Amino acid sequence: MRETFDPVPGTPLLLEPGLRLVLAPNPSPMTERGTNTYLLGEGAVTVIDPGPADPAHLAAIRAALAPGERIETILVSHSHKDHSPAARPLAEATGAPVLAFGDAFAGKSARMAALADAPIGGGEGVDTAFAPDSRLADGDEIEAGGSRLRAVHTPGHLGNHLCFLWGDALFTADHIMGWAPSLVSPPEGDLTDFMASLDRVEALGPLRYYPGHGAPVADGLARTRALRNHRRGREAAIRAAIDQGAATLEAITGAVYTDVAPALLPAAARNVLAHLIDLQARNLVHFDTRPGSGMRVSPP
Repeated sequence: MRETFDPVPGTPLLLEPGLRLVLAPNPSPMTERGTNTYLLGEGAVTVIDPGPADPAHLAAIRAALAPGERIETILVSHSHKDHSPAARPLAEATGAPVLAFGDAFAGKSARMAALADAPIGGGEGVDTAFAPDSRLADGDEIEAGGSRLRAVHTPGHLGNHLCFLWGDALFTADHIMGWAPSLVSPPEGDLTDFMASLDRVEALGPLRYYPGHGAPVADGLARTRALRNHRRGREAAIRAAIDQGAATLEAITGAVYTDVAPALLPAAARNVLAHLIDLQARNLVHFDTRPGSGMRVSPP
């Protein structure tokens, strides 16, 4: 695996034999340098997460192909606007099919479906127009770049989120990133599912990770365990804030996220809400109403 990671948007970067990366030009506080689009294989190439429908990025993906190469398959890990919108124009330009777990609403948990009409906001960055040509179920295997890829359903960040197992590596998309924890925003994101998906990924054993944003992660197990501990720490801080009298989403967020830039507090509040819904499901907190901005939270 490449030891240095300093990609330039639009310029292909060889990560290891048979694996190239083309960085999308969409940096932001939520995407780090931008979306990592992976080109797997030589000759017949599989594209993983084509990214935003930016004409320059689409051109860069095709320009990264060597003479005689073709895009055979397009895989989408999940339907957020920084991962999936380029899939359809790339498919139309190349004839390659788009494969994913399902549309933007696939895989949503019953807990989150029950909150569809609750005043909790959400919907950030969801590509509601996305639809694959074929669906990949958990455990499905496909030929990709001369080797086998296995789809691993990892709901939590989004219900239709997939990771892709490739030998001793895992394309983790937004489930596990090295540079920051993933946002979990109800009702599209489900923290209960997210934690179960961390357990599932850990059970795959020691792997290196290729995330949807940021640098590759050499020690995947250590990163997975660190993220679990981070979430448990947030949960403990949220429960402590409630025990000390914080009763609204805004008050709890302010008490827990004391070192976050003001611009990131709305995203922090989404994560707190995800924790609160998970805690309520486990009978560890009480809401006086259905989840929403007007709810008051108390110990059980």
